[in-house]
Amino acid sequence: MMTRQILMVSAGLGDPSSRRMLGDQVAEAVVAELEALGTPAVVNAVEVRNHALDIAKNFITGYPGPDLAAVLDEVGRADGLIVVSPVFSGSFSGLLKSVFDVLDQNVLHETPVLMGATGGSARHALMLEHAMRPLFSYLHAVVVPTAVYAAPEDWGGNSAAGPLEQRIRRAARELAAAVHASSRRADQARSAA
Repeated sequence: MMTRQILMVSAGLGDPSSRRMLGDQVAEAVVAELEALGTPAVVNAVEVRNHALDIAKNFITGYPGPDLAAVLDEVGRADGLIVVSPVFSGSFSGLLKSVFDVLDQNVLHETPVLMGATGGSARHALMLEHAMRPLFSYLHAVVVPTAVYAAPEDWGGNSAAGPLEQRIRRAARELAAAVHASSRRADQARSAA
């Protein structure tokens, strides 16, 4: 069976960060769920902040540099995306918006996407539904129903059955099912031939 490629796009400024910690936990859960379905998977991670200057240059020149071009190609080849952003001013980070602004608008067509975010309080949780989900709907991605938001009070519990862990597992099952059922990569191969 073909190994599925999952790409985690992490769009924060700090390292280490709660955003990356959330992304890693979600990625681990997605791989476990795919393997339970008999589908091998590998997760690669892209830290958007490492490409911020290349993204800005792309806006000015209209062309990606080699490193950014490789990232954009990786996004296009992914069987599924995990996209995690901190909440800034009631929305996702400008870095996240910038990377999807330079991406061809047709690249994410029918790509399964799991959204995640971290913020300073539970009040920011609706950012996922009111800001991030419309972006991926516009790009014609298949966004799984469960988004994962983590506030400071969600961290530190040792229970594998806590609310954050339950949301992660539910969202991971949804993304795994969407990736497992997707014929996107086969369709891409046929259209390239």
